[in-house]
Amino acid sequence: MPDVRWKNDPEEHDYPAAAAYLGLLAGPEEIDVLVGLLRAARTRHWKAKDILRASGLPLLPVDNPHVAADLHKIAGRKALSPVLLIRGDLTSGRALQIADGYHRVCASYHTDENTDIPCRLVDPGTRPTQPARPGGPAAEQE
Repeated sequence: MPDVRWKNDPEEHDYPAAAAYLGLLAGPEEIDVLVGLLRAARTRHWKAKDILRASGLPLLPVDNPHVAADLHKIAGRKALSPVLLIRGDLTSGRALQIADGYHRVCASYHTDENTDIPCRLVDPGTRPTQPARPGGPAAEQE
């Protein structure tokens, strides 16, 4: 199986997909904030095995249609979109949320559990910093 290739930035349709999932967990205002933070976050890398462990989600099988489609893309050397994550909380037991990209994480794990996956990670307790003046710099999210 070839190495997994990744795009530099999430695809535009990943954000509404994340919002749809997050709509099951939060209200519209919080979703708007989280999606805005995801758009602005810098891309960082985590291993497939660590993302699955932190999320508490099971590894989906290779015959899952969406995982199989991503495995087909990997075999065809097509780049996958980075994953969108909402940080968990160790002290409260809240798991990491894979807002978009669960199937891509599973496909990557099946390829190699140590695959470094590009992710945008945001903290649900973070609020965007208002610029001091119009057009001023805003705080950068992780």
